[in-house]
Amino acid sequence: MKILKEAKIINETIEDIEEEGFLALLGKQITCFCAVYIYTGKLIGVNKTCIKLENPKIVYETGEFDTKTWKDAQALPNEIYIQTAMVETFGIVK
Repeated sequence: MKILKEAKIINETIEDIEEEGFLALLGKQITCFCAVYIYTGKLIGVNKTCIKLENPKIVYETGEFDTKTWKDAQALPNEIYIQTAMVETFGIVK
């Protein structure tokens, strides 16, 4: 018979923790791996449904991840909004 140790349940969600997730990255160059495309740009806005990127690019080909630039990242003409529901993972990548 196995004895399970007491589990600790945390009732906080990411939204409850200040300066976590997208909020911690405001003003920084981030990359979002979304359902279809990869986007990169300076994170300048965050709310419950979307984020806003300044000087955004679509990354069509990543190349090696240990290099400082993307192999093929094409600039978009304006700031863009990305629905947070479409973001699979995000962070500072390059």
